Amino acid sequence: MQLTSNRNNDRSSDQITFPLLECWNPLAKLALIAIEVDKRRVTCRIPLAVLEEKFSVSIEEPMLAVAQNREALHAAARKLIEDGEFEEDGSILIRSKNL
Repeated sequence: MQLTSNRNNDRSSDQITFPLLECWNPLAKLALIAIEVDKRRVTCRIPLAVLEEKFSVSIEEPMLAVAQNREALHAAARKLIEDGEFEEDGSILIRSKNL
């Protein structure tokens, strides 16, 4: 899925919202955050290693770090979307360098 920033077309701005849909994937060790971009669902993935490096994270409660740092994570996700930095599967991946 390739979503383009509205800076490249006639619309004034992307509609990016963050519904409170978040979960932890224990097998992949990823936090997942749902994002709505122009009424399309985009998945944001944040690896445990990033949460450990950037925030105080408990392996027992990794989503607590997501909740406590939601604003920074949403800002990083928004920038990735605006810059068109989508993964091959249409998701976005927050890396340490994005925070």
